[in-house]
Amino acid sequence: MRKIGVITTGGDAPGMNACIRAVVRTALYFNYRIYGIKRGWWGLLENDFSELKSSDVSGIISKGGTILKTLRCPLSRTEKGLRQIVKNLEKIAPDGLVVIGGDGSMRASFEISKRCSVPIIGIPASIDNDIAGTDETIGFDTAINTALYAIDKIRDTATSHERVFIVEVMGRARGFLALNVGLASGAEIILIPEIRWSKKKVLNKLLSFEKKKSSLIIVMAEGAGSSDELADFLSKNSKIKVRVSKLGYIQRGGSPSVDSRFLASIFGWEAVNLLKNKKKNLMCAWVKDSFRTVPLNWPAKHRKKLHEKLLKIANIISGP
Repeated sequence: MRKIGVITTGGDAPGMNACIRAVVRTALYFNYRIYGIKRGWWGLLENDFSELKSSDVSGIISKGGTILKTLRCPLSRTEKGLRQIVKNLEKIAPDGLVVIGGDGSMRASFEISKRCSVPIIGIPASIDNDIAGTDETIGFDTAINTALYAIDKIRDTATSHERVFIVEVMGRARGFLALNVGLASGAEIILIPEIRWSKKKVLNKLLSFEKKKSSLIIVMAEGAGSSDELADFLSKNSKIKVRVSKLGYIQRGGSPSVDSRFLASIFGWEAVNLLKNKKKNLMCAWVKDSFRTVPLNWPAKHRKKLHEKLLKIANIISGP
């Protein structure tokens, strides 16, 4: 029987389990033997894998995280590590590998594909939604809703105490999550890594809101600067009471939303079909509400564009 593998690499994202389920069930439908590779690329370095049956993925569609586990692997960025991964991959899953992960995972997959005869299909899964070639990644919608739920609650406290809250969300290099949740939550100010800002401008904007609103929310991507330093500056240069709430890893966990499960299921099905039809070295993508594929190297060579118009819209409709 033909043998293929499935692996989750990099940071976890809600919907990875739903995707694993779809890959496994589709592979079994087409009479493949399917192997789950554990702990990301480390599983290929250390031959840590097991054959998966339909019962192994029963009941996981609603669970966050990944049953295969994931662990960042610096060796996947070295020539020695890549050679060992290729050697073991060709033995474990000679007929194909489905890689579920973020932009770093797609880059590593492309590097492996250049050294390997095994067809590789990438599936974009990241709460940051920063992977070029696809409009949406698995887990992004869930992360937005998790952050939105938290910000709505923080708004209640901010209103009751007439305070400013800086809500720090994930996004070390890109601001897709902060921008979308900031717009959806009605945040008065959104700070993202892609747009330059200054503490003085933030202060002036807050002061313009001060007598017109009973609460103010600043949504800030973690990579946009220090939320603690900004809070200290605003407090020292005004009479405004500023508090910081860092949502942190709560955004990565939890049961995946409808959109995340839907995308995961479609991508899992399509990835196995691509392997069945002898396609190789492609990434699954969702563009304008339909399935597409792009070359696996696309995310490595292109930077996904941020919709800056959304920031303009958020600034206008937030008031005062």
